[in-house]
Amino acid sequence: MNVYILRHASAGQRKSNPLLDHKRPLDKEGKQQCILLGQVLNSLKLQFDCVISSPLKRALQTAALVGTETGYEKKIQLSKALAPDGTWSDFQHLLDGLAGFEEVLIVGHNPNLPEFLNRLLCPAASGSILRLRKGAIAALDLQRGPARLQWVLDPRVLRAVQANATKKSRAKTSRK
Repeated sequence: MNVYILRHASAGQRKSNPLLDHKRPLDKEGKQQCILLGQVLNSLKLQFDCVISSPLKRALQTAALVGTETGYEKKIQLSKALAPDGTWSDFQHLLDGLAGFEEVLIVGHNPNLPEFLNRLLCPAASGSILRLRKGAIAALDLQRGPARLQWVLDPRVLRAVQANATKKSRAKTSRK
């Protein structure tokens, strides 16, 4: 099984009231991050069998936008294991239930999602090995033995690639 761990995209400033913060939506930059990431994943020919999101609005919006861009048409599953207060044991239980899927997108929050990623990659390490910025995604292969990191895409790298790909090329001159 390949698992893609995606931290939700940009959602502006955190609200001091937890009830309001749970309903905080993506901002304009976050929506753009999702669409760009979805386009890149689509160009990689990735199609998800299952998309699971934290129940918080910003994560669900991220999952929906990326899923739409990659052609995902099923219902997005919600899991409290991916909420900011989700635990490692909840996350392990979630992964155990995904055994029948090939390509799974998981969308959640900092600080627990990067912690789960690091524990999958290096269970014995006490600190963080890998950091996920808002809108970053990591691809893991969980088929045999311990998890293996396939790649990580950071939104800053995606923006830079997009900017360079859309610039006009210089006029070519001939030496004939």
